[in-house]
Amino acid sequence: MSEEEILEQNEEYMDEDEEKLPFAKAEVVRLMKENLDDDKMIRERVKVEMNKFLGDVLKNVCKQLNDYPYTTIEYEMLKESTYPYTNIERINQEKERILLHLEAIKADCNALAMDVQKTLKLKDVVEEDSFANFSLETEEEEEEE
Repeated sequence: MSEEEILEQNEEYMDEDEEKLPFAKAEVVRLMKENLDDDKMIRERVKVEMNKFLGDVLKNVCKQLNDYPYTTIEYEMLKESTYPYTNIERINQEKERILLHLEAIKADCNALAMDVQKTLKLKDVVEEDSFANFSLETEEEEEEE
């Protein structure tokens, strides 16, 4: 056993006594190491916070399961309650797709607004222009008289 492993085990024993974590810390660390590259080292705080995070996820899923009116929890209920966690990539892709679509809609709206400003004159603007010309003409006529 390396010195690092001995230190990690000692830290695990100390922390389990000091702070109550939702899951066995050794199991969470084992799962993390299985899914991380071999050259990665995990700081103690990361181990503790991952444990707490997993506990929070479990609590959130259970809150959603409690919203069902049934006394027995079925697999379909669990699938629905864990959907945000198990399909995060799909959810993020859908979010990106929607944002791109909204940007395209915004660009279309801006183009239409510019088109309206260039090609269509508002009634008030036309009246003001003709009124301005009319008042200039009457002033000139008055001066001539």
